[in-house]
Parts: sequence; C-alpha cells; structure tokens
Amino acid sequence: MSDPLPSPGGPPTGGPGLPEARWFWRRLYVYAASVCGWGLLTWAVGRTPPPRLPSVAHGLMMLMGVTMVLYLVAPSAQQLAAVFAELRLRMPGGRR
Repeated sequence: MSDPLPSPGGPPTGGPGLPEARWFWRRLYVYAASVCGWGLLTWAVGRTPPPRLPSVAHGLMMLMGVTMVLYLVAPSAQQLAAVFAELRLRMPGGRR
C-alpha cells in the first residue's frame, strides 16, 4: 500500500497523527487524577470535622466529575492543531 498523500493546507491523512490521537496520555492523566482524587477524599474524610464532611466530599466529587467530563468531551491535540492551523489561515496576515 502506498503512503497517504498530504491534503492541501493540512497534515497528511491516514497517518498516526499526534500521539494523543490514540488517547493514551489522556487516559493516563484521568486515571492518575482519579486515583489522586480518591486518595485526597480518603485523607480529607479522616481530617475533616464531621459537620463539614458533606461539603468537602461534594467538592472533591465535583472535581473528579469535571475531570472525567473533560476526558470525554475535550478535543484531542490533533483536533486542536487543526483548529489553530485553520485560524492562522483565516487571520488577516495568515498564509494563503
């Protein structure tokens, strides 16, 4: 099979792209952040006075939820690179 031809004004298609396209680093970040979040929750529960426990636990669970939403919704590095390349072309001083 032949190598993919570069598309005009963009990166080659069909190639592996940037490493994040395989989601390894994003998964690694979310798993590490989740483990840290659970560890922080365990530590906070042990040190927080009982009346404050619900608010501390709620805040930490919200932080973990935001992290997981970013994992699922945030664009990959490859998508961001394409957006910035397109913006650069549309700017008044951009290459044509």
